[in-house]
Amino acid sequence: MSTASAAALDELVREIEDPELPHVTIGDLGIVRSVTVDGATATIVLTPTYTGCPATEQIRDDVTVAVERAGYAPIVRMEMSPAWTTDWISERGRQRLHAAGIAPPSAVDANGATVVEPPASCPRCTSRKTRRVSQFGGTACKASYACIACGEPFELFKAL
Repeated sequence: MSTASAAALDELVREIEDPELPHVTIGDLGIVRSVTVDGATATIVLTPTYTGCPATEQIRDDVTVAVERAGYAPIVRMEMSPAWTTDWISERGRQRLHAAGIAPPSAVDANGATVVEPPASCPRCTSRKTRRVSQFGGTACKASYACIACGEPFELFKAL
C-alpha cells in the first residue's frame, strides 16, 4: 500500500466526522492540533473539547483507522494544554452547525468572558426571542433552547 503525502494525510484527518456532531468534522471543531509524518509513522495530536467528552475514544479510533488506511503507522496523542476553546471552531464549522439547526457558540474574549451575551439567536429564523429550556442538550457541550418567535426547539453549542 502506498502512503498518502503529509498534506493529504493532514486533510484526511481534518475531514473525519465528529461522532457526536456528524455534520462537522474534527478539523471544523479545531481539535486537530497537528499532523506530522516521519517516514512510515504519522503522529496526530488532538485536543478534546473537554476532558470528559465521551467521543474522545471514538475520535482516537477513527483517526487511527484513517491513518492506517492511508499507509502509516499511527501515533495518536491527546494534549490537554492549552485547553480547547470554542474559538478554535472554524468559520466553516460554525456555518455547518448553523445549517444543522445548532446555534454556534458565541466568541469568548481573552479573559474567557462571552463576547455576545444570550439570548441565543435561533438558527432557523435568527430571532433572539429565545429561552433556555435546559443547561444540557443532547451532549454536555450543548444547551437546549426554544425559539419564542418560530416555536422551534434548537440546541446551542456552549461557548468555552
